[in-house]
Amino acid sequence: MQVTETLAEGLKREYKMVIEASEIDAAVEDRLKEMAPTVSLPGFRPGKAPLKILRQRFGKSVMGEAIDQKVRQVVNDTFEDRGLTPAIEPDVDFGEFEEGKDLEFTLKTEIMPEIEPADFSTFELVQLEVQAKDEEIEAELNNLAEAAREATEVSEARPAVDGDILTIDFVGSVDGEEFPGGQADAYDLELGAGSFIPGFEEQLVGASAGDECEVNVTFPEEYGAEHLAGKAAVFKVKVHGLKEKAAPTIDDELAKRVGMEDLATLKTQIAERISKSYEEAARGRTKRELFDKLDEAHTFDAPPTLVEQEFEAIWGQVKEQLEGDNAEEVREGKTDEELEAEYRVLAVRRVRLGLLLAEVGKRNNVQVNEQDISQAIRAQAASFPGQEQMVYEFYQKNPQALGQVQAPILEEKVVDFILELAKVEKRPATAEELAEDDDAAAGGSAA
Repeated sequence: MQVTETLAEGLKREYKMVIEASEIDAAVEDRLKEMAPTVSLPGFRPGKAPLKILRQRFGKSVMGEAIDQKVRQVVNDTFEDRGLTPAIEPDVDFGEFEEGKDLEFTLKTEIMPEIEPADFSTFELVQLEVQAKDEEIEAELNNLAEAAREATEVSEARPAVDGDILTIDFVGSVDGEEFPGGQADAYDLELGAGSFIPGFEEQLVGASAGDECEVNVTFPEEYGAEHLAGKAAVFKVKVHGLKEKAAPTIDDELAKRVGMEDLATLKTQIAERISKSYEEAARGRTKRELFDKLDEAHTFDAPPTLVEQEFEAIWGQVKEQLEGDNAEEVREGKTDEELEAEYRVLAVRRVRLGLLLAEVGKRNNVQVNEQDISQAIRAQAASFPGQEQMVYEFYQKNPQALGQVQAPILEEKVVDFILELAKVEKRPATAEELAEDDDAAAGGSAA
């Protein structure tokens, strides 16, 4: 075996390799000897066929297998002897091969950079702590109470006001022609809810049971149905009845209606949920700060192919956004070339941070166990009621998808490991302060 390094440029490596014919022949013979005891040929007892006969019958098919094994061995030995780890799948390029001749081929790859993690105990970080306020809890309770209000028929004759529910029939027309989807019978419309075309509900304020009237509106320019967008329409409306909602009540009965034992339990659950959301947002802020420090403290190169793959993934998402309604917000006055340059920087950052976190996890034996993965899959399955088994089977049959579940779990565990070593100052803060930090970080320092 001969290995000659022909390129060593940054993380790129290229080798010219030669496997001598005698090595290939020996590999073929070894494989034939392995299979001999299991081969049955006419005229010979099972397992007793001479090696010469086996070579005649199976030599060509075995040779391909032997060459494949030998090449993999040579490639692995090349990396191991040099203390290198490939960052991408090596590209092996064979020339023409003649039986009985040496096998020559080239090997191209990119290697993992040398990564020496920083002393994380020198990192100083801030973790904001935000608690749920009484007014936030009350606001959510009010929303629950509002949603739980029951509507009852109004017995006395009176005009409708905002908040009332009118039971109506309606038929809509444009230019004197009725249009599909513009009719309904016994429809309950809550006035002031904003569920209909702007101006429709306002014109029914003051209506009473038994009234018949016309409502004149104009469909918005951005209306979903193109044939109606921007068109003036007339709706003939007949009012059958009037309902009003009971006053919202916040008590134990409300708590029971939403599955809680009593009001105190409901308040505690709401407070915990709000605080949990703040905790998650605060962790995201601390994590971004940590990633910034990690990026500043490490200067190794990133494998070009991994960077290009990451950029293509990012740029694909950006292009979809540039074709959407928020294109100008995404572009921020920049050309495609300027955006590409920015996102290439982001791609490098993400690859470098990913490699760094992986190295830290490897050195410190940070692992993802089966319980972690199962918990994550159960959480995903819960988002598809009635289809949980399909979700489980999907991950069982797709190792790549399972890897996508494992990766973020490992990242979080490594982050936790680093935060345990760093100096983290816990600082009380308001929800407004936390929101300001989130706004400032948007699009800037994500991993």
